[in-house]
Amino acid sequence: MEGRGVSCASLNCYNVAMRSTSIRELHINTSELVREAEAGNVIVIERRGEPVAQLQALSRRPPMPEATRIRILRELQDLRAAVQEGSRVETALACDRDRY
Repeated sequence: MEGRGVSCASLNCYNVAMRSTSIRELHINTSELVREAEAGNVIVIERRGEPVAQLQALSRRPPMPEATRIRILRELQDLRAAVQEGSRVETALACDRDRY
């Protein structure tokens, strides 16, 4: 990344196009930078040459199937019922562990 000594691993990116920009450029070219991020690029925002944030597209995960959502909600309700007010953390963890 332009010789700034920032490793890709420290920015949590894997095989993506990445560029850096200043906060000033972000203010001036917001629309263009958002389009770049939407296209799959990661834009690292720098303040005085130091990375402080990154702009990237939101993941487009497929929606959760209705049956899966209902199952998870039921499991959470069961867990909540099993864990009564004032119970110990160990008991709550044991109840949760026993589900699997």
